[in-house]
Amino acid sequence: MPQFAYKARRRSGEVVQGVLDVPDRAAALSQIEKQGLFPVMVDASRAGVSGAAAAADTSKGNGAARTLLPAAFRSGRKRKPKLQELATFTQQLANLLKCGMPLTVALHSMSHLETKGIPKEVSVELRQDVMEGRSLSDAMKKQSGTFSELYVNMVRAGEQSGALVDVLRRLADHYERFAEVQQKFTAALIYPSIVACVGVVIIIFFMTFMLPKFMTIFQGLRVPLPWATRMLMGVSNTFSTYWWLMILIAICLGVLFNRFKATEEGKRKLDIWKMNAPVIGKVFKLNIFGQFARTLSTLLINGVPVLTALQIVEDTMTNQVIANEIREARARVTDGTSISTPLAKGKIFPPLLIDMLAVGEQSGEVVPALKNIADTYERELSYRLKVFTTALEPVIIIGMALVVGGIVLSVLLAVFDITSGIGR
Repeated sequence: MPQFAYKARRRSGEVVQGVLDVPDRAAALSQIEKQGLFPVMVDASRAGVSGAAAAADTSKGNGAARTLLPAAFRSGRKRKPKLQELATFTQQLANLLKCGMPLTVALHSMSHLETKGIPKEVSVELRQDVMEGRSLSDAMKKQSGTFSELYVNMVRAGEQSGALVDVLRRLADHYERFAEVQQKFTAALIYPSIVACVGVVIIIFFMTFMLPKFMTIFQGLRVPLPWATRMLMGVSNTFSTYWWLMILIAICLGVLFNRFKATEEGKRKLDIWKMNAPVIGKVFKLNIFGQFARTLSTLLINGVPVLTALQIVEDTMTNQVIANEIREARARVTDGTSISTPLAKGKIFPPLLIDMLAVGEQSGEVVPALKNIADTYERELSYRLKVFTTALEPVIIIGMALVVGGIVLSVLLAVFDITSGIGR
C-alpha cells in the first residue's frame, strides 16, 4: 500500500503531520478532510516508492485530463466576473465550509450552484487541483482570470491561520462593499446619460431631417436670410453631405485616444486630469482613497504582512498616480510598522487620511483606523455623488434646451424676415 506524508491544520490553527497508507493522493485528501483538517501539503512518502509511482501515475492521468479542460472553458469565458458575482461565489463557498463540508465536496457542490459570471468549470478545476494535493490558494492562483492577487493572498492567509471560513466571509463583505460603490456610480449617471442621449437624438433629427425642408423653402423664395440662419444652413449641409467623414474622424480620434490611454504616460496624464477635474475630480479622489483604506484593512486583518499588503493594494489601484505613490511609500517603509509617515512624504494622500492613520498606529489600532477612514470617505462619496448628479441633471437639460432653442430661433428669424418682407 502506498504511503503519503501530509501536513494539515486544525480549525484552531494547530499544525498536524502524519503518514497515511492509502491507494492514492485523492484518498489521502479525503481521509484528512474527514478528520476535520485543512490539508496544507500531501506528498508521496519516500518510504513508499511504489506509492510515489502510483501517485505520479494518478497525477499524470489527472493532469492529462485537466490540460484539455482549461482551454475548453477559457475560450468560452469572455470576461472577468463582476464584483457582486465574485462576492456571491465567495459567500456560497464560505457557507458550505461553515456547515462542516470538506473542501473537495464543497467545491464539487459549487460546480452545481448557479453563480452568474463564474463558469462551473472554475470550481471543477479548483477541486481537481485540491484533490492532487495543492492548497486552495495555489489552485486559485492558476485561475488568474477569475481570482485576483488580493483574493489569492487572503485565502492563503486563511489557510495558514486555520480560519479559512472567516476569511472567505470577510472577502465576500469586501467585494460587496466595492460592488455597492460601483452601483452608486452607475445609478448616479443613468438619468443624466438618458437625458443627454435623447437631446443628441433630437438635435440630429432637427439637423438632418427637419431643417433641410425649411432650407428648401427659404432658398426657393430667394430672399436674404439672417446670419444665424445662414450659419445653421452651413452646419446642416455639412452634416448631410459629409456625415461619413465625421464618422471616420470620430473613429480615428477614438483609436488615437485608446492608444494614448494604453501607454504609461497616457494613463498617468489621464489619472492626473481625473483627480484635478472640477467637481468630478473630488468624487474620483474620494473613491480612490476609500478603496485604498478598505483594501488595506481587509488584508491586514487577515494577517497579511504590511509590505505584502501594500504591494497587493498597489496592484489593485486603477489610478496610476496613486499606485506609483504607494510603490514609493512601500520603499520608504523600513520597520514594517509605520505606514502614515511614508505615505505623508509624497503629499498625494490627504492630511485627514494621514492623521487618522497615524492615530491608529500610535494606539495600536491600525485596522480599525483604516476601516474608519474607508467609512468616512465612502459616506462623503455618497454625498458628493448625490450633489454631482443633482447639479448635472439641470445643466444637461439647460444645455440641450439652448442648442435646440438656438436651432428653432434661427429658423424663426428667417420666417420673420420673410413675412415682414411680404408685408412691405
